Amino acid sequence: MIEQLLFSKKIPGIGTISIRPIQLKKDITTVFKWITQPYAKYWGMLEFTQDELYEAYNTIEKNPYHHTYIGMLNDEPIFLMERYKVTEDGLASHYPAQLNDYGMHILVAPAQKRIPQFTWHVFSTVMEYFFSLPYVNRVVVEPDVNNSKIHVLNKRAGFIYEKEIQLPHKIAALAICTKENYQKALQNKHETNI
Repeated sequence: MIEQLLFSKKIPGIGTISIRPIQLKKDITTVFKWITQPYAKYWGMLEFTQDELYEAYNTIEKNPYHHTYIGMLNDEPIFLMERYKVTEDGLASHYPAQLNDYGMHILVAPAQKRIPQFTWHVFSTVMEYFFSLPYVNRVVVEPDVNNSKIHVLNKRAGFIYEKEIQLPHKIAALAICTKENYQKALQNKHETNI
C-alpha cells in the first residue's frame, strides 16, 4: 500500500520531514512505545494498555472533526500529531472560537541521536502544514500549564497566550497563532539569529 503523504519539507543537513494519516493497525505499537514513556506524561496515557490506546485513537479517527497523523523523518516515524476543528470540540466553550480555528497536539518521539534544533524543525513543519490548509486561519493549543518545553516552542512560533483554562484533565494555557504571527516570529528569529 502506498502511503498518502499530506505534506513534506526538506531540512538541509537533516532530510525530509513528512506527515501522513495514521494507520492504526500499523502504527499502534510505535505510538504505544512513545506515549507510555515518562516524557509523554502530559498526554495523560502513561497507564494505558496498547488495546486502550488503540480504542482511544480509533474513537478519534471515527470523529469527522478530529484526525491523527504520523510525522516521519526520511520515512522513519518520529512524531504523533493531531488536528481538530475547535468549533466542534469542548475547547470552544472556553473562548470566542472562530469557524476556521484548528487545534493541534504534537508528541515528538525520543531522539535516537542528537540533531540540533530537531524539535523546532518538527514543530515548524507542523505549523507550515496547518497553514498550508486553506481552511485554517488560526492554530489553537491548550498545553498543560506545567509543560514548560512546549511553551518555549509555542512562543518561538508566535503563539499569543490568552489565558489559563480548566479542562477536565488539566489546567491548560490557551494560546492562539495566526499565519501572520507565525511568519513574523520566523522573521524575528532570522533577524536576531536565534
